[in-house]
Amino acid sequence: MRSFMKAVFSLTLACFTAGACANTLEAGVDDVAAQPSTGPSFTNADAAADDVTEARDTFTSYCPSNKCPAGYTTCPNSDFPCDVNLLADRQNCGACGVVCPESQETPSRERYECVEGRCVLMCSRNPKTMDCDGLPDNGCEASAAWDTSCGACGVVCSDPAKPCMHQGGDVATDYACGCKDGLQLCQGRCVDMKDDDLHCGACRNVCPKTGDGGPLDPELHLYYGCVDEVCGRRKCEPTWSDCDGNPHNGCEASMLSNDNCGACGNACSAGQRCQKDVYGGIQCMCPDGQSYCSRGTSAGSCHDFDSDPDNCGGCNFTCRRFDFYTSVGVCVKGVCKLECLTGQADCNGNQSDGCEVNVSSDPRNCGGCGIVCDAIAGQACVQGRCVVEPCAPDEDAGRGPQ
Repeated sequence: MRSFMKAVFSLTLACFTAGACANTLEAGVDDVAAQPSTGPSFTNADAAADDVTEARDTFTSYCPSNKCPAGYTTCPNSDFPCDVNLLADRQNCGACGVVCPESQETPSRERYECVEGRCVLMCSRNPKTMDCDGLPDNGCEASAAWDTSCGACGVVCSDPAKPCMHQGGDVATDYACGCKDGLQLCQGRCVDMKDDDLHCGACRNVCPKTGDGGPLDPELHLYYGCVDEVCGRRKCEPTWSDCDGNPHNGCEASMLSNDNCGACGNACSAGQRCQKDVYGGIQCMCPDGQSYCSRGTSAGSCHDFDSDPDNCGGCNFTCRRFDFYTSVGVCVKGVCKLECLTGQADCNGNQSDGCEVNVSSDPRNCGGCGIVCDAIAGQACVQGRCVVEPCAPDEDAGRGPQ
């Protein structure tokens, strides 16, 4: 019975090693024949017996195997039999010891990944690089920020007045020749000269904040700056606005108040407060289900104490102590826990060494802790399954020679 169960457990991997299974285990025939009839039959008993006998002859039995499935092998530095996937292992790509190159640059312009047993060039996304000449020897030689490959291969910025510029969207990909409509190039960046105090109507035309209209009452939160490409116009100081439209009381509303958070009339809900975030933006903090954590200044951020691994159960309580190359720390309902990466397991129950067992390849823990493959047969473990193959003619799924 134990041999039969082992054969049934291993059948799925047999499909992986030998293609789609058209047959089943021989031991399953008796189980099928023993099922009760669900309706009338038009086959006599003798004919039914003949069918079972014929089916028995066509079914295939499977036995433990020490042979590696296609694409897998055992290398000199292997920990277990058949634990190297030659189709995807960067350290053994296509053959043992064939290592895909590592980029020596920081940040990296390219990397090589093992794809179907070949080291394939992959260009960086941020900063975006490209292999425009198709020559693998010089890697991803082009940059999306260059005039000769602005945003994509073949896009050339030939007008000196319209060089390749970042358009303010996706940091990695949003490049085009020249500035967006309404913006002009000045000192290497795109500016709106209608209201830019440093480039008012023209490059490097700086507006003096004192202007020539006399001193301004500091309680009005006003200064002289650029409006419609003209200097000397009254403007609101940063984080202040004229929400009531009354020129006599100046910019009366603070954009850092709970009643006007970041914009006139944007009121924060009960329990929230208006703050600058770590990027300088102004917002109501924090939405329901999140809590505010400061970083030593007025700038802070909102976090879910139930699930944030860096603020688990409270500000700055991190779960990163569980981060190993085999596991990561996660926050579950405000408590730090260890989570194993795919193919790993914590079999000794000691969280200090992470998920120490490779259940994808270890024949003593194949697919889970304590699941043992047939050591006498040298049975390998691949993708968490004990490897099997069709039994030899003189043996049958562990029952031995007939």
